[in-house]
Parts: sequence; C-alpha cells; structure tokens
Amino acid sequence: EVQLVDSGGGLVQPGGSLRLSCAASGFTFSVYPMYWVRQAPGKGLEWVSTINRSGSSTSYADSVKGRFTISRDNAKNTLYLQMNSLKPEDTAVYYCVRDWGYQSMRRSQGTQVTVSS
Repeated sequence: EVQLVDSGGGLVQPGGSLRLSCAASGFTFSVYPMYWVRQAPGKGLEWVSTINRSGSSTSYADSVKGRFTISRDNAKNTLYLQMNSLKPEDTAVYYCVRDWGYQSMRRSQGTQVTVSS
C-alpha cells in the first residue's frame, strides 16, 4: 500500500523557516518524481515544487522561487521541503504527492503551515 506521511508543519512568524518531511513507503520511491502542493483556506490545490527521480533537477512555482528548496533522500525514502523567508500568503496545508496530475495520484495527509505574527 502506498503511504506518504508528512510532518514538520507548524506556526511560524513571517520571515521564519520550516522544514517539511515526507516519508514514503509501499512503492519504489527512487523511480518516481515527487511533488509538493499546497491548499490555502478556501482555495484549490496549488503546485509548489517538483523534483526528479535522482534529485538532480527541480522546479518551483514563481511564488516560492528563491525561498523554498525541494530535496530527496532516496536511501531514506524521504522527500523534503525547506521553506525560508516565509510569508503570510504561504499559509496552507502542504501535501507531498506522487503522480501529480494523474489518476494514480497519491498524496499525504497534509501538514498545516501557518505564517502569522
């Protein structure tokens, strides 16, 4: 069974940092590109970042470029999202996702990130 379990969210002040983690199991993690997406209150899912299978290539939404860094450790079956210089508009539930945009899409339970003073 595919499982994605994320953690690391919380309440942080504007300008602060958080690191999200997503532990994957039930599939061969290293052969899948992985994604972080988020859902702000009252809005739909928004793509945040993508990382390829090896971790050698990444891409970001314009809204987070230069502030967020996606990475992965295939030996540990874990995906990460380092979030720096957080803004109130980054407040959302964050999900790690496999197969973003496909019927086979799987996502984690979500971790809440709240940026507020």
